[in-house]
Amino acid sequence: MRTRDSNKEEIVKQKAIALLVEKGIEGFSMNRLAKESNISVATLYIYYSDKEDLIKKIGIEIGKNFFDEMSKDFSPSMSFKEGLYKQWENRIRFAQSKPLEVNCWELLTHSSYGEYILEKSLLDFKITMGSFFRNSVEKKELIPISKEIFWSVAYGPLYSLLRFERDGKNFGGGPFKLNKKTIDETFELVLKALTP
Repeated sequence: MRTRDSNKEEIVKQKAIALLVEKGIEGFSMNRLAKESNISVATLYIYYSDKEDLIKKIGIEIGKNFFDEMSKDFSPSMSFKEGLYKQWENRIRFAQSKPLEVNCWELLTHSSYGEYILEKSLLDFKITMGSFFRNSVEKKELIPISKEIFWSVAYGPLYSLLRFERDGKNFGGGPFKLNKKTIDETFELVLKALTP
């Protein structure tokens, strides 16, 4: 039996992420991944049992990395303003430093694998954010609203800005580069909408 090579495994993961983003799930194949990774198809099956296993494992790993990054320097006991701003900083940093992973995450979580991937990668983060949400409402720093509305208002504007950043252009087609002034102005508008 052949042994696992962690360097090869990392190359395979990075090539798989790139191919998934480029070709989509339907256009992705184990044969093409093996060719792009300069390994045999048989070697792929040392790491993954099949295409579905590979997609799920990569999605879960990206999700865990993303949610670990969201937890950096964050505590559910922070004030609402401080905690939400930290979440924004962490999300911006992750999106700017790992754009391919973010695109792959978007693709996979909006696919038939999405529910499984989210369930396996989100558990601890859900608990942390649930505590932050409850604490903020109890401290009267956040208006009592549903989690869905909170999520949409708290992060929707940020993700729109990050899409403009990714595309390098604004809604009108002009050039766009995310900067602190834009982040802070948008954040203040979000705070106004969510705070008493």
